[in-house]
Amino acid sequence: MTVTANAVQGAALPSESEVTPAVLIERAKALAPAVVARQRETEELTHYGEDLHQAFRDAGFYRITVPKRYGGYEFGFETFLQIAMILCRADPSTGWMYCLGAAHSLFAATVFEEKTQAEIFSDGDFIAPLVNTPYGTARRAADGGWILNGVWRYCSGAPYATHFIGNTMIVGEDGTPQGPLLFIAPRDQWEMLDDWGGQLGLKGSGSNSIRFSDGHIPAHYGVQVQFEEISVMDGTPGRELHEHPQYGGAPASSMAMEGAHIAVGMCQGALDAYTELMFSRTTIFPPFPPRVEDPDFQLWYGQASSMIDAAETLVQATARRWHELSEQPLGAFTPEEDLRIALTCREATDLAWRAVDQIIQPTAGSTSVRPGERLERIWRDLSTGRTHVSSAVLLTTFANRLYTQLRLQSGR
Repeated sequence: MTVTANAVQGAALPSESEVTPAVLIERAKALAPAVVARQRETEELTHYGEDLHQAFRDAGFYRITVPKRYGGYEFGFETFLQIAMILCRADPSTGWMYCLGAAHSLFAATVFEEKTQAEIFSDGDFIAPLVNTPYGTARRAADGGWILNGVWRYCSGAPYATHFIGNTMIVGEDGTPQGPLLFIAPRDQWEMLDDWGGQLGLKGSGSNSIRFSDGHIPAHYGVQVQFEEISVMDGTPGRELHEHPQYGGAPASSMAMEGAHIAVGMCQGALDAYTELMFSRTTIFPPFPPRVEDPDFQLWYGQASSMIDAAETLVQATARRWHELSEQPLGAFTPEEDLRIALTCREATDLAWRAVDQIIQPTAGSTSVRPGERLERIWRDLSTGRTHVSSAVLLTTFANRLYTQLRLQSGR
């Protein structure tokens, strides 16, 4: 199957001057049926197909938060998150790969200096997996740049990436660690490994590993800071460079919002599959009415639907709060506020998951989890997504403790 944005919409795309957030959201909705239809193929490829990638390019999905001065739309991050949620609802693997590859134009336009941004955004479209776990090493090159070596795992979005954003440790001539380095590297400095697709779920998310073998980047492509210690309290390069205040927003909570919108979209897809079963399957007791007419299934459907709707309301509220804080004067977006948003995202994710785990999955029936069934695939993808270190570990341990310390200490 070949997919193009024009073919899906059945009409010519508006000129770029006519593009609005609403237009992009409608494009995503128009592409969603094709994404649903391609789920099996996406798993087999271990990433979404080249023609679907081209359809996303034609639709402008890789330019949503690229700054205007570099040819992007510079739309609010909530527009990007809405599109990611729509695609995750259609197919978790496709939405995951898209979101965690294309989201980081916001991060790059926030933390890197003007010279770096002018170079990395020169092609308009921007896709860059971001791995905040430090892997590999960096050492100084003779020209003052950085030489990178090592393998970075779980680089979602790698198949079509234009760049990679990673964290590593700087080492001296004797190999001793000298501090952290956050860096960005163009695609010609690294190779993608063929090591994805053997997991339980998210087989089509393009989360391949990336390997550097003496990759070279200029000095201004690196920032000597540990990811978790990035603060926007005193401003950011992006806040100085760009009109939209979102380039002064805190990055940790923006990434928590990515994960939460992905999770809610996945659970909405599970509810869509459950809705189909309400009409196509019967109860197990005589006179075997359709499930949609059964009081118990009506009860279960209402509970699951309201839980997922509540989770969507929560994630949309976090996006609004994140943008409101970004618009305020320097110092308003504190580490405490950053963590508060991130932890709310965790609760929204948990609420949506419980709707699937406690209601949809148990009552759908075993025939719904046969290989090839939509709900079976979504279940596997959700189960794998829940093992992501940020939501499974960091936001349930470290983030809770740090938030408590910040909040109670500030209240003394």
